Amino acid sequence: MTTTLSATLYGIVLAAGLLCIWSSFWEAPARTHPRPRFVEDLADDLVAADLPRITPGHLAAISVGAAAFVWLTGYAVTASAPISTCFAVFAGALPIAVVRHRSRSREVERRVLWPDAIDHLHSGVRAGMSLPEALAALAHRGPDGLRPVFQVFEDEYRATGSLTMALDAFKQASADPVADRIVAALGVTRDVGGTELGTLLRTLAHFLREDARTRSELKARQSWTVTGARLAVAAPWLVLALLATRSEAAAAYSTPGGALLLFSGMVVSLLAYLLMKRIGRLPSEPRVLR
Repeated sequence: MTTTLSATLYGIVLAAGLLCIWSSFWEAPARTHPRPRFVEDLADDLVAADLPRITPGHLAAISVGAAAFVWLTGYAVTASAPISTCFAVFAGALPIAVVRHRSRSREVERRVLWPDAIDHLHSGVRAGMSLPEALAALAHRGPDGLRPVFQVFEDEYRATGSLTMALDAFKQASADPVADRIVAALGVTRDVGGTELGTLLRTLAHFLREDARTRSELKARQSWTVTGARLAVAAPWLVLALLATRSEAAAAYSTPGGALLLFSGMVVSLLAYLLMKRIGRLPSEPRVLR
């Protein structure tokens, strides 16, 4: 019996090894159906928010779990399915909103740091360093907020010795439109020659500083308006949360008319919030490289 079991295990291991060897001779099939734009943007937001290990699928599962938890908690407190459903919808959207807010905050912080990083890169090139050495040096002497992404470049370049692969790793770790610009500019310079690299870096740093200054002024002017609009949207639901603790109010909203009123208010609130964000949103730069 033991001999038969051992022979069976050896056969399984041998078959698995032969399958791995055979599959290594074939290139992985390309993705014929690219992910939707929403999923791609969400994946970039997760990377930019310093959450690279979380995938859009994981975030969707977290959203569903949050919605289910809030629905069960709300129903246990109010015994009203319509009220619980409304708050569950808001809870399900909260994780995505938190990730996007964190991503935008990091993008704003890095937008101010990119010109300094480009100045350091320009100084290194002028001092006689090669382009890979100057980029790798930013992992130790660059702005603190950007050192982790340049550390990715340094690690990849030391492991592979390929500037192209290191720039790709840097681009993926940054998930930032400005990083895409830098990679595209360095790629063009590498292909056509580096005689204009200094001029290109100076021009790019100047443009990024002007863009960051303009955006900071616009953000400061519209911050009070955006904050007031958010409070106006959230206030009715905070009042509803307080009213829902009373059994009479919960019973009133559990009727067909009360449920219709709640769902209509939820749709209006969501549309008003999205419209407010659409009107107050500054033009964002799309990623040119993915």
